[in-house]
Amino acid sequence: MRLRLGVIGADDSLAIIESAVQEFPEIECLPIVYWREEDIPDLLLPHLDEVDMWLFSGQVPHAMASQTGKIQVPTAYVPHIGASLYRTLLHLSHQLGIRVDEVSFDTFTAEELGHFLQEAGIAEGFRWLKHYEGAILASELADFHEKLWQEGKTKAAVTCLRTAEQELLRRGVPVHRVVPTKAGVLSVIHMLLRTHEMLHFKDTQIAVQMMEIDPFRELAGGNFSTDEWQNAEIKTMEKLLRYAKYLQGSLKTAGPGRYVIFTTRGKVQEVTSDYATIPDLEELFGIRPDLVTCGIGIGKTAYEAEIHGGTALLHAKERGAGNWMVFLDDKSVLGPLGREEQIAYRYDSEKLQELSQLTSLSVMTLSKLESILKKRGKQEINAHELASHMQILPRSARRILIELESKGIAQVVGEESPNPRGRPRKVYRISL
Repeated sequence: MRLRLGVIGADDSLAIIESAVQEFPEIECLPIVYWREEDIPDLLLPHLDEVDMWLFSGQVPHAMASQTGKIQVPTAYVPHIGASLYRTLLHLSHQLGIRVDEVSFDTFTAEELGHFLQEAGIAEGFRWLKHYEGAILASELADFHEKLWQEGKTKAAVTCLRTAEQELLRRGVPVHRVVPTKAGVLSVIHMLLRTHEMLHFKDTQIAVQMMEIDPFRELAGGNFSTDEWQNAEIKTMEKLLRYAKYLQGSLKTAGPGRYVIFTTRGKVQEVTSDYATIPDLEELFGIRPDLVTCGIGIGKTAYEAEIHGGTALLHAKERGAGNWMVFLDDKSVLGPLGREEQIAYRYDSEKLQELSQLTSLSVMTLSKLESILKKRGKQEINAHELASHMQILPRSARRILIELESKGIAQVVGEESPNPRGRPRKVYRISL
């Protein structure tokens, strides 16, 4: 089970990371050096399909890569706190005689830097720090450090960014770079290997696709013989056997028009694009998607996966023929696959169980509502919007909102008019 690891870093950091990776024969390394942070997306994109994970030499290259939105595998970066920072401060103090309060820092949070100095037994605290989230321009960091140095407030700058170090050197500012230590890199690599092992285990988890198919809708009219019925079912079985082989799984019948395919989680995630779409059954196997309702169950055992598959099928049937839902081993439900209104909700939330006891609404309904609000990015919604997301009638959605309002969980905050002659729609703000 080899790990294909992509490593992106500045020249000096990359050398340290590569030396650490060499100690792991199970890792195949793809090293990529960058000289400017803005080049990282172009360096990264051609290799997206070549690695299982990405390791970055620091926070900024990691943030630059994440902003592309193209990475679909686990990522990590090497932290600059701990031994990396201690080595730099030791050099400043013992070899140059510069105190911590005479130095400007960047990258770290005030909390982690203060905690580190306290643990290191350094009495004087820091005075100058520029913390940032995500990516930042090297020139912005250089401006921060240079201004303090020119004003005589500092004697040196400590930066975590290679390009900021180069810019400060160009400006004549005394600068010291915090580079990763081999021990720090080894710690991150061990974490990545554990993650890789866990993901491999997840990929081999059992998955069950429980499908209901109505092959008789394809028969012309309402007058057909039992032979035609049987031929339609045989043809469906032949198509599903090819689909099961494609999934590297096995097929069994579970009653008239109901079929069960046993396969693995990894294969299901592959054919559904990580639970986002429905497999192209018609193009590949000649099965009309509108005739298929499917529930996918993931479990630690075949029994658990089958139970989850049945539950997922019930959720799919609630939304009508042609819908696919997924029930994962963490008790969360996803779906419908391939639809814009796709949501995810859970069964095991203690908070929602308490709200369910307070209201007449089920945990499932409340969980769906919570997921819809999270997906919309706001707490306000009207009955028609709720009905559209939940695939229920507007009057049913109104009953849900009125029930929440009666218990103080929702309040009317305004009205909307869909058109000049239509009835205004109440807008509710919900606080779960």
